[in-house]
Amino acid sequence: MIDQTKLPNSLEYVTYTDYNDVAAAIRNLVIRGAPAIGVAGAFGLALAALQSSSETTDDFLSDLEKAKKILFETRPTAINLS
Repeated sequence: MIDQTKLPNSLEYVTYTDYNDVAAAIRNLVIRGAPAIGVAGAFGLALAALQSSSETTDDFLSDLEKAKKILFETRPTAINLS
């Protein structure tokens, strides 16, 4: 993803492998704007699914709900994530 804090002076990309890092990037305005926040939120949930070590469907869904809550709480405009 593009580190939007560096714009317009430079174009830098950042990579994330953990949904908590994606949430921090949204919270710290590294990722901003409704479309980018929406994409980052979806990517964060995908990372949460990959990170889950749950053995049951209920536990897996619980992991995703936890990630969703963390991602939704990153911005006062979290409506962009719904």
